[in-house]
Amino acid sequence: MQRAAARVLRGARTPPAGTPSATARVPPPRGLLYERHGEPAAVVQLKDLKVAELRDSDVHVKMLAAPINPADINMIQGTYAILSPLPAVGGNEGVGEVLEVGRRVTALKPGDWVIPAGAGVGDSVIQNAANSGVGQAVIQIAKASGIKTINVVRDRPDLPKLVERLMALGADHVITEEMLRKPEMKDIFKSIPKPRLALNCVGGKSTTEMLRHLQPKGTMVTYGGMAKQPVMVPVSTFIFRDVRLRGFWMTQWKKDHAQDQESLTSMMDALCQLIRRGQLTAPACTEVPLQDYKAALEATMKPFTSSKQILLF
Repeated sequence: MQRAAARVLRGARTPPAGTPSATARVPPPRGLLYERHGEPAAVVQLKDLKVAELRDSDVHVKMLAAPINPADINMIQGTYAILSPLPAVGGNEGVGEVLEVGRRVTALKPGDWVIPAGAGVGDSVIQNAANSGVGQAVIQIAKASGIKTINVVRDRPDLPKLVERLMALGADHVITEEMLRKPEMKDIFKSIPKPRLALNCVGGKSTTEMLRHLQPKGTMVTYGGMAKQPVMVPVSTFIFRDVRLRGFWMTQWKKDHAQDQESLTSMMDALCQLIRRGQLTAPACTEVPLQDYKAALEATMKPFTSSKQILLF
């Protein structure tokens, strides 16, 4: 009942005597899936699975054995504190054999035995100003990496259209700043884990409310301050949940890595691969002739703007 592992721990390179090798003959992959919550025997079905394309940093693992734990049963029933998005493959533990590794994977090789490094429900990110250019990029990069996103936007007249557009990019949840303060937020965390990372470019109340939903020892990175208000953090958040606050300025990051061209090249290469695969696209743009620069400046400063003004020379 094991979900495909995104991360793996150390491998045991010598399988027990008499154990058939998974690399000898690979049958069509199958898994125990459930499309709705209920009694396990009634909702779980054995179905064929489609294996994702092997990317440079990926590992394909064939599960060899997996226990059925009480927590697995509760997740299928829908009574566990954290629930997987449906349809889901059951299970969080087990042992598997590495079938293939991407060209950048050096710690593992085909034939290694591995166990999952963490629970199969994955990670999540929460961000405000999710309709911005950065926000749209975060949605797409997270989607390609198997990370869930909770995307906060300001309420506006055309909110349904904005929600539809962000969902089309791969957003898992799109909510308003007002929603952050409502009890209904707990319903979101029935299907995805609380985020370990928050991205803030607004400040003020939006920041404080996002902090409330971070996991203990989670990190908030501030890269902007559109509200022109300070980042306010309750003392209890620091003391009892050990939340960390960091700042990010792209100009300074480039200065700090000026002598480390490998890091910059690696980052750009990873982004270009996403673009080539159609997993990362530019935000909505409006092309403006250079002589109409005043109109472009005015459009940029209008509220609820999601389109980038591009000056054509």
